[in-house]
Amino acid sequence: MADDIYAALNSVGPRLRAIRKRRGRTLEQLAALTGTSVSMLSRIESGRRRPTLEVLLPLARAYRIPLDELVGSPATGDPRIYPRPVSRDGTVWVPLSRDPGGINAFKLVLRVPARAPERLDLQVHEGREWIYVLTGTLRLALSDQDLRLGPGEAAEFDTWAPHAMANVGSQSLELLIIFGQQGQGIHLHMHATS
Repeated sequence: MADDIYAALNSVGPRLRAIRKRRGRTLEQLAALTGTSVSMLSRIESGRRRPTLEVLLPLARAYRIPLDELVGSPATGDPRIYPRPVSRDGTVWVPLSRDPGGINAFKLVLRVPARAPERLDLQVHEGREWIYVLTGTLRLALSDQDLRLGPGEAAEFDTWAPHAMANVGSQSLELLIIFGQQGQGIHLHMHATS
């Protein structure tokens, strides 16, 4: 029990750094949002200082993440995940896993746009992404390719390749996304049966 608590406390700094980087925030931006100094945030992320509740609560609020998920508190024995959907610009993200620094799974729902976009804003970032279409039609712009994927189709790519996604169907687009922050790929293991 004490080992679990010690491990959780030691992982808070790297976990906070991983969340901040995944969200594309700088220490300065986070300091402005939370009222905490840049130097304090830096010391916490590097593990030179343990955060207090006075620091953690504003961070949880800024990231819109429950406090236990923010700090990676030890498991309670209940393996169920209680997704908390996040809506942003007509897109709903439903987190299906809880490892901010590792491989994470999401369900993504894109509403039907008023009109299909002619041009997509391509983005690049660290990581590797695997996408599986559940319903609808996905337009995946990937480097110089413009692909259409339907239900049951999947794609995997390095996110350093310029990419963007859009719903180009007549119904909501639902995707499963597995994202590896450090570029981890998806590995399937097949076992032969006798």
